[in-house]
Amino acid sequence: MQKAAVFLFYNLLIRFLLHSQASLTDCTPRKTVNFQDANLKTFAEQGISNYSTLLLSEEHNLLFVGARDAIFALNIDNVSDSISQAMWAVPERKQNECMYKGKSREKDCRNYIRILHRLTETRLYVCGTNAFQPTCDYMVINNSKIELENKTEESKGQCPFDPTQRYASVMVDGEFYSATANNFLGSEPILLRSLQNSLRSEYKTSWLNEPNFVHLDVVRESEDAPDGDDDKIYFFFSETAVEFEFYNKLVVSRIARVCKGDRGGQRTLQRKWTSFLKASLMCSSPDLNFPFNIIQDVFILRAPNWRDSIFYAVFTPQWGKQDISAVCAFSMAKIHEVFKEGKYKSSVTVEQSRLKWVMYSGTVPSPRPGACINSDIRKNGFKTSLDLPDRTLQFVKDHPLMDDIVTPINNQPKLIKEATKYTQIVVDRVVAINRKEYDVIFLGTDSGYLHKALSLKTEMFIIEQVQMFISAEPVQNLQLSSRRGQLYVGSPSQVLQVPVAVCTRYLGCWDCVLARDPYCAWDKTTSQCVEISNKNTEVLNLIQNIENGDPSACPSYENFKTEIQMIVPGNNLVLDCSSISNLANMQWLLNKRVVPATNSRYIYFSDGLLIFNVSVADEGQYDCQSVETVAGKPFAQVIARYLLHSVHGPRIDQQSIPTRALPGAKSAVSIMPTSPGNTVRIGNLPMTQSYIQTEFTLKGFLVLFVMMFILLLAWNLYKGHVPMLLRPSRNGNTPRVPPTLLNNSVQQMEEKPPSPKAPELQDTLSNVDIPLTCITSECSVEKNSNNNSILEENTNSSCARPLFVLDELDYIDADQTESKA
Repeated sequence: MQKAAVFLFYNLLIRFLLHSQASLTDCTPRKTVNFQDANLKTFAEQGISNYSTLLLSEEHNLLFVGARDAIFALNIDNVSDSISQAMWAVPERKQNECMYKGKSREKDCRNYIRILHRLTETRLYVCGTNAFQPTCDYMVINNSKIELENKTEESKGQCPFDPTQRYASVMVDGEFYSATANNFLGSEPILLRSLQNSLRSEYKTSWLNEPNFVHLDVVRESEDAPDGDDDKIYFFFSETAVEFEFYNKLVVSRIARVCKGDRGGQRTLQRKWTSFLKASLMCSSPDLNFPFNIIQDVFILRAPNWRDSIFYAVFTPQWGKQDISAVCAFSMAKIHEVFKEGKYKSSVTVEQSRLKWVMYSGTVPSPRPGACINSDIRKNGFKTSLDLPDRTLQFVKDHPLMDDIVTPINNQPKLIKEATKYTQIVVDRVVAINRKEYDVIFLGTDSGYLHKALSLKTEMFIIEQVQMFISAEPVQNLQLSSRRGQLYVGSPSQVLQVPVAVCTRYLGCWDCVLARDPYCAWDKTTSQCVEISNKNTEVLNLIQNIENGDPSACPSYENFKTEIQMIVPGNNLVLDCSSISNLANMQWLLNKRVVPATNSRYIYFSDGLLIFNVSVADEGQYDCQSVETVAGKPFAQVIARYLLHSVHGPRIDQQSIPTRALPGAKSAVSIMPTSPGNTVRIGNLPMTQSYIQTEFTLKGFLVLFVMMFILLLAWNLYKGHVPMLLRPSRNGNTPRVPPTLLNNSVQQMEEKPPSPKAPELQDTLSNVDIPLTCITSECSVEKNSNNNSILEENTNSSCARPLFVLDELDYIDADQTESKA
């Protein structure tokens, strides 16, 4: 019990510290766009679900969508427009076979399209789960129409059996690379190349140990390679670590790679990868000292030189808070260095039973194990992997894991987001008006939100979050078309099209610049926030500041509406103010002077300002300011104004008030009299982020306190430091007491002298008729007026079971005794 309590306390403490530290680095979206304001284009076909596989075909202006039992070709400019479709359902016979194996007819025994890859300009390679009998086919594109060729073939190892199983695939130069399970149970993982020169991975736990595959991609390292190196296929996955000893299965993230020109070995590793190597991916913050060890998705941001490419990846932790995510960026140059020059790990036997993995310190064979065939290796007479010596191949077979770890750029995550689980990521590189390039990261969540973030050298800034669904559902696929400026989202219920930027959401110059959106800038000639890609205006007429969002270059003029409020003394009045930024704090001014929050008559709250017992002294101009910190300095902007005037004073002329409005402003210019005894409220606006964070922190402290109290109480009860109250038994199985034994017990109690522990109580009981009923379910005992005990058989008693059983102990009323004491 003590060990359990200590472990639970330690776990709670770790979680609390993680929450406290993560709150310091947590990145809050500046804006929140609700579903009603998002105006998204959607596609969904009745009776069809699971739109999780997407393929962009910009040359055909089509978006191919793989769903359950169907494939769709949608208009890439408007996904609501369905151009063509091809149905691919499971025959009744295969559905029955699937059911006989214990699978659900509706959920499992259907054909979930999992693979869509381009073979040629007019031909696609398509695979589906096919009721746990994975099958592939070819599909032709003819004038935007799609049609299956019905040349089905078994695709074990190419497509997953289970529709819920993670997998990855890529088509490279007509060869199909896949990472999935190779059997019905999902217990045999495989990295497979098929269609032309087939190769597969070795079935060993040191190669793959319960992996969850995430992503596959190709890097053209043969381009501009002075040593004649080969292209590489990179695999990203998480697996159970073999190199660590832990009380539970420890999951680690890996990056593995094979050479595109690999042909397998001649004797060792026949028809298997001879270039397979893997290394650990580390995504951890030095401040947190807590690893995000489960990789969820990967996107490669390609550069003209492949060495400058960057892998962006999303991670979540295995333990602790499950709803926290991190984004890490990995340099292609660093990854290349680890595989080309890094040390290997080796397993050694310890104490004749356990395997321990340590850095290999022996002699490494030549040619270097796992290296691709390059110019230097060819000079030594090894033209292909079939020519490699057995000692090199055996070393690769036994030592696939690198000792060096791939660490993120700047040795820390780009972004840590609490209360969010990211599922998908894509990245766009945008050129701002200062001619600098910025990486904009789009992240899909498991609750259906899209986060748009700006990646800078020293920080990450979330520009906005968009609610894409009415009810929460996960983002299963996210594709980006940089040329069209559109995002395409796949989910269980539908396909969505989301623009990368909607600059008209920003309500003024200061809002446009503070957003730090590389796609948007303020046009001084039209006084609008516009998209840079659609603007031919000279750069001198645009205002944008991506580095710190400083809006000091914006023209200073009033751009808000004013509301006149007629008040009656004695009322309580609420002035609402809508915060247009989650990063802003609200501040109120009365006649250009700050309204003190310490004044008991004025209450600051999340929706505005509450004034108690309004009087004539409260008349004047109330300005609501949005205060946002920019480059360490506060920037204030008036976003709402109220003129309070007593009904007994001179009337204010509405026409004399400047009422220039922000586009889309919610407040209206009006004169609203109040009646005595009322609390007047204007509007209903969302809480600020600072209020939400404060409330969340207080709730966290309260939960921790309650848990600690419960643990302390349980421990004291267990040790007997706190006596437990004894209750009469309500167990129906309590044995019945014979009437004769019960009568004797009653008589013995009457014959005993009063207990010295409670004399006053005994005297009281002797003078009062107290019926003792329902001793058992078959009898009752009463004291008559002569204080004689009578034991009666009572089979019709209303009580169904005994409340207590008398014995030879002295019973007293503890409550009465304590009260008298």
